[in-house]
Amino acid sequence: MIIWSIANQKGGVGKTTTTVSLAGLLAERGARVLLVDTDPHASLTTYLNIDSESVSASLFDLFQVKEITATEVRPIIMQTAFHAIDIIPAHMSLATLDRVMGNRGGMGLVLKRALHTLRNEYDYVLIDCPPILGVMMVNALACSHRILIPVQTEFLAMKGLERMMRTLQIMQKSRSAPFKVCIVPTMYDKRTNASMQTLRELKTRYSDKVWASAVPIDTKFRDASLKHMPPSMYAKGSRGVYAYKTLLNYLRRLDQDDR
Repeated sequence: MIIWSIANQKGGVGKTTTTVSLAGLLAERGARVLLVDTDPHASLTTYLNIDSESVSASLFDLFQVKEITATEVRPIIMQTAFHAIDIIPAHMSLATLDRVMGNRGGMGLVLKRALHTLRNEYDYVLIDCPPILGVMMVNALACSHRILIPVQTEFLAMKGLERMMRTLQIMQKSRSAPFKVCIVPTMYDKRTNASMQTLRELKTRYSDKVWASAVPIDTKFRDASLKHMPPSMYAKGSRGVYAYKTLLNYLRRLDQDDR
Protein backbone atom coordinates (compact mmCIF):
# COMPACT_ATOMS: atom_id res chain seq x y z
CA MET A 1 0.00 0.00 0.00
CA ILE A 2 1.40 3.37 -1.08
CA ILE A 3 0.35 6.50 0.82
CA TRP A 4 0.50 9.98 -0.66
CA SER A 5 -0.45 13.13 1.24
CA ILE A 6 -1.55 16.17 -0.74
CA ALA A 7 -0.61 19.14 1.42
CA ASN A 8 0.12 22.84 1.38
CA GLN A 9 -0.24 25.51 4.05
CA LYS A 10 -2.19 27.70 1.65
CA GLY A 11 -5.73 27.13 0.51
CA GLY A 12 -7.01 27.31 -3.05
CA VAL A 13 -3.97 25.76 -4.72
CA GLY A 14 -5.65 22.62 -6.06
CA LYS A 15 -5.19 20.05 -3.28
CA THR A 16 -8.65 18.50 -3.56
CA THR A 17 -8.61 18.61 -7.36
CA THR A 18 -5.24 16.87 -7.35
CA THR A 19 -6.48 14.23 -4.91
CA VAL A 20 -9.64 13.41 -6.87
CA SER A 21 -7.90 13.52 -10.23
CA LEU A 22 -5.19 11.07 -9.21
CA ALA A 23 -7.72 8.82 -7.48
CA GLY A 24 -9.86 8.59 -10.60
CA LEU A 25 -6.89 7.76 -12.80
CA LEU A 26 -5.57 5.15 -10.38
CA ALA A 27 -8.97 3.45 -10.19
CA GLU A 28 -9.21 3.38 -13.96
CA ARG A 29 -5.87 1.57 -14.02
CA GLY A 30 -7.17 -1.12 -11.69
CA ALA A 31 -5.88 0.15 -8.33
CA ARG A 32 -7.95 -0.01 -5.14
CA VAL A 33 -7.96 3.52 -3.77
CA LEU A 34 -8.80 4.87 -0.32
CA LEU A 35 -9.24 8.61 0.10
CA VAL A 36 -8.87 10.23 3.51
CA ASP A 37 -10.34 13.68 4.12
CA THR A 38 -8.51 15.30 7.03
CA ASP A 39 -9.88 18.82 6.54
CA PRO A 40 -12.72 19.95 8.86
CA HIS A 41 -14.17 21.84 5.89
CA ALA A 42 -14.67 18.43 4.23
CA SER A 43 -14.05 19.66 0.68
CA LEU A 44 -13.06 16.19 -0.56
CA THR A 45 -16.06 14.57 1.12
CA THR A 46 -18.40 17.15 -0.39
CA TYR A 47 -16.76 16.85 -3.81
CA LEU A 48 -17.77 13.19 -3.88
CA ASN A 49 -21.38 14.13 -3.08
CA ILE A 50 -21.32 13.00 0.54
CA ASP A 51 -22.91 15.25 3.16
CA SER A 52 -20.27 15.39 5.88
CA GLU A 53 -22.84 16.51 8.46
CA SER A 54 -25.04 13.47 7.98
CA VAL A 55 -22.45 10.67 7.91
CA SER A 56 -22.85 8.05 10.65
CA ALA A 57 -19.10 7.98 11.31
CA SER A 58 -16.06 9.98 10.22
CA LEU A 59 -12.32 10.31 10.66
CA PHE A 60 -12.99 12.05 13.97
CA ASP A 61 -14.21 8.74 15.45
CA LEU A 62 -10.76 7.19 15.06
CA PHE A 63 -9.44 9.60 17.66
CA GLN A 64 -12.01 8.43 20.21
CA VAL A 65 -11.05 4.74 20.39
CA LYS A 66 -8.52 3.33 22.85
CA GLU A 67 -7.16 0.65 20.55
CA ILE A 68 -7.14 1.00 16.79
CA THR A 69 -8.02 -2.23 15.01
CA ALA A 70 -9.47 -3.07 11.61
CA THR A 71 -12.78 -3.65 13.40
CA GLU A 72 -12.76 -0.02 14.51
CA VAL A 73 -11.53 1.38 11.18
CA ARG A 74 -13.72 -0.39 8.62
CA PRO A 75 -17.08 1.08 9.81
CA ILE A 76 -15.91 4.62 9.07
CA ILE A 77 -14.99 3.80 5.45
CA MET A 78 -17.65 4.72 2.90
CA GLN A 79 -18.00 3.54 -0.66
CA THR A 80 -18.21 6.33 -3.21
CA ALA A 81 -20.24 6.23 -6.40
CA PHE A 82 -17.09 5.22 -8.28
CA HIS A 83 -15.69 1.72 -8.62
CA ALA A 84 -12.61 0.99 -6.47
CA ILE A 85 -12.68 4.38 -4.72
CA ASP A 86 -13.59 4.49 -1.02
CA ILE A 87 -13.32 7.36 1.43
CA ILE A 88 -12.89 8.05 5.11
CA PRO A 89 -15.02 11.21 5.31
CA ALA A 90 -14.32 14.32 7.30
CA HIS A 91 -16.59 16.08 9.79
CA MET A 92 -16.40 19.59 11.21
CA SER A 93 -15.63 18.05 14.63
CA LEU A 94 -12.05 17.54 13.38
CA ALA A 95 -11.56 21.24 14.06
CA THR A 96 -11.71 20.52 17.81
CA LEU A 97 -8.91 17.93 17.86
CA ASP A 98 -6.05 20.35 18.45
CA ARG A 99 -7.81 21.97 21.39
CA VAL A 100 -9.18 18.81 22.98
CA MET A 101 -6.53 16.20 22.23
CA GLY A 102 -3.52 18.01 20.81
CA ASN A 103 -1.40 17.34 23.90
CA ARG A 104 -2.42 13.71 24.36
CA GLY A 105 0.38 11.22 23.72
CA GLY A 106 0.35 9.34 20.44
CA MET A 107 -2.12 11.65 18.71
CA GLY A 108 0.24 12.17 15.79
CA LEU A 109 0.25 8.48 14.83
CA VAL A 110 -3.46 7.60 14.94
CA LEU A 111 -3.91 7.66 11.17
CA LYS A 112 -0.70 5.68 10.58
CA ARG A 113 -1.93 2.93 12.90
CA ALA A 114 -5.37 2.92 11.27
CA LEU A 115 -4.04 2.63 7.73
CA HIS A 116 -1.68 -0.14 8.79
CA THR A 117 -4.72 -2.26 9.60
CA LEU A 118 -5.87 -1.80 5.97
CA ARG A 119 -2.51 -2.47 4.34
CA ASN A 120 -3.79 -5.49 2.37
CA GLU A 121 -7.07 -3.92 1.31
CA TYR A 122 -5.92 -0.96 -0.79
CA ASP A 123 -3.17 -0.27 -3.29
CA TYR A 124 -3.10 3.50 -2.75
CA VAL A 125 -4.18 5.89 -0.02
CA LEU A 126 -4.50 9.57 -0.90
CA ILE A 127 -4.82 12.01 2.00
CA ASP A 128 -6.27 15.47 1.41
CA CYS A 129 -4.78 17.74 4.08
CA PRO A 130 -6.06 20.94 5.71
CA PRO A 131 -4.11 24.15 4.98
CA ILE A 132 -2.97 24.57 8.59
CA LEU A 133 -0.38 22.78 10.69
CA GLY A 134 -2.10 20.81 13.42
CA VAL A 135 -2.93 17.31 14.57
CA MET A 136 -4.43 16.30 11.23
CA MET A 137 -1.54 17.45 9.06
CA VAL A 138 0.94 15.85 11.47
CA ASN A 139 -0.98 12.58 11.19
CA ALA A 140 -0.99 12.75 7.40
CA LEU A 141 2.69 13.53 7.05
CA ALA A 142 3.70 10.89 9.59
CA CYS A 143 2.22 8.03 7.57
CA SER A 144 3.07 9.14 4.04
CA HIS A 145 5.50 7.63 1.58
CA ARG A 146 5.44 10.82 -0.46
CA ILE A 147 4.20 14.38 0.04
CA LEU A 148 2.63 16.07 -2.98
CA ILE A 149 2.57 19.85 -2.67
CA PRO A 150 0.31 21.55 -5.23
CA VAL A 151 1.48 25.14 -5.77
CA GLN A 152 -0.54 27.64 -7.77
CA THR A 153 1.77 29.39 -10.21
CA GLU A 154 1.44 32.85 -8.74
CA PHE A 155 3.54 34.85 -6.28
CA LEU A 156 1.49 34.48 -3.08
CA ALA A 157 1.44 30.71 -3.43
CA MET A 158 5.23 30.71 -3.17
CA LYS A 159 4.88 32.00 0.39
CA GLY A 160 2.64 29.07 1.29
CA LEU A 161 5.21 26.70 -0.18
CA GLU A 162 7.94 28.26 1.96
CA ARG A 163 5.85 27.65 5.09
CA MET A 164 5.19 24.08 4.03
CA MET A 165 8.87 23.38 3.45
CA ARG A 166 9.72 24.83 6.89
CA THR A 167 7.08 22.56 8.44
CA LEU A 168 8.67 19.52 6.79
CA GLN A 169 12.09 20.58 8.07
CA ILE A 170 10.74 20.80 11.61
CA MET A 171 9.02 17.42 11.42
CA GLN A 172 12.07 15.87 9.80
CA LYS A 173 13.89 16.09 13.13
CA SER A 174 11.74 13.30 14.54
CA ARG A 175 12.15 11.02 11.51
CA SER A 176 15.00 8.75 10.52
CA ALA A 177 14.22 8.88 6.79
CA PRO A 178 13.84 12.15 4.84
CA PHE A 179 10.47 13.18 3.46
CA LYS A 180 10.03 12.46 -0.24
CA VAL A 181 8.51 15.58 -1.74
CA CYS A 182 7.03 16.34 -5.14
CA ILE A 183 6.02 19.94 -5.81
CA VAL A 184 3.20 20.09 -8.36
CA PRO A 185 2.75 23.42 -10.18
CA THR A 186 -0.99 24.02 -10.70
CA MET A 187 -3.35 26.53 -12.34
CA TYR A 188 -0.68 27.33 -14.89
CA ASP A 189 -1.57 29.89 -17.54
CA LYS A 190 1.12 30.23 -20.18
CA ARG A 191 -0.51 33.47 -21.37
CA THR A 192 0.53 35.33 -18.22
CA ASN A 193 3.96 36.49 -17.16
CA ALA A 194 3.08 35.75 -13.53
CA SER A 195 2.56 32.03 -14.23
CA MET A 196 5.69 31.72 -16.35
CA GLN A 197 7.84 33.61 -13.86
CA THR A 198 6.55 31.59 -10.88
CA LEU A 199 7.16 28.30 -12.69
CA ARG A 200 10.72 29.36 -13.48
CA GLU A 201 11.30 30.36 -9.85
CA LEU A 202 9.93 27.02 -8.60
CA LYS A 203 12.31 25.11 -10.84
CA THR A 204 15.24 27.31 -9.84
CA ARG A 205 14.68 27.17 -6.08
CA TYR A 206 13.41 23.59 -5.76
CA SER A 207 14.82 21.94 -8.87
CA ASP A 208 15.20 18.44 -7.46
CA LYS A 209 11.68 18.40 -5.99
CA VAL A 210 9.57 20.00 -8.73
CA TRP A 211 7.64 18.00 -11.30
CA ALA A 212 8.94 19.13 -14.68
CA SER A 213 5.52 19.97 -16.13
CA ALA A 214 2.47 21.83 -14.75
CA VAL A 215 -1.28 21.40 -14.44
CA PRO A 216 -2.95 24.07 -16.58
CA ILE A 217 -6.01 26.12 -15.80
CA ASP A 218 -8.92 24.06 -17.11
CA THR A 219 -12.62 24.90 -16.70
CA LYS A 220 -13.38 21.17 -16.93
CA PHE A 221 -12.13 20.83 -13.34
CA ARG A 222 -14.89 23.15 -12.15
CA ASP A 223 -17.47 21.37 -14.28
CA ALA A 224 -16.37 17.98 -12.92
CA SER A 225 -16.70 19.18 -9.32
CA LEU A 226 -20.24 20.41 -10.02
CA LYS A 227 -21.08 16.90 -11.23
CA HIS A 228 -19.24 15.35 -8.24
CA MET A 229 -17.08 13.30 -10.60
CA PRO A 230 -13.32 12.70 -10.90
CA PRO A 231 -12.18 14.81 -13.87
CA SER A 232 -10.88 11.78 -15.76
CA MET A 233 -14.37 10.28 -15.70
CA TYR A 234 -16.06 13.54 -16.66
CA ALA A 235 -13.74 14.87 -19.37
CA LYS A 236 -11.22 12.22 -20.41
CA GLY A 237 -9.75 14.29 -23.22
CA SER A 238 -9.27 17.56 -21.36
CA ARG A 239 -5.84 19.11 -21.09
CA GLY A 240 -6.06 19.10 -17.31
CA VAL A 241 -6.69 15.37 -17.19
CA TYR A 242 -3.81 14.81 -19.61
CA ALA A 243 -1.54 16.73 -17.23
CA TYR A 244 -2.59 14.58 -14.28
CA LYS A 245 -2.00 11.43 -16.35
CA THR A 246 1.53 12.66 -16.99
CA LEU A 247 1.98 13.43 -13.28
CA LEU A 248 0.70 10.00 -12.26
CA ASN A 249 3.12 8.27 -14.64
CA TYR A 250 5.94 10.30 -13.11
CA LEU A 251 4.93 9.48 -9.53
CA ARG A 252 4.62 5.78 -10.24
CA ARG A 253 8.11 5.76 -11.77
CA LEU A 254 9.42 7.44 -8.62
CA ASP A 255 7.73 4.80 -6.45
CA GLN A 256 9.18 1.99 -8.56
CA ASP A 257 12.66 3.50 -8.28
CA ASP A 258 12.26 3.63 -4.49
CA ARG A 259 11.57 -0.08 -4.19
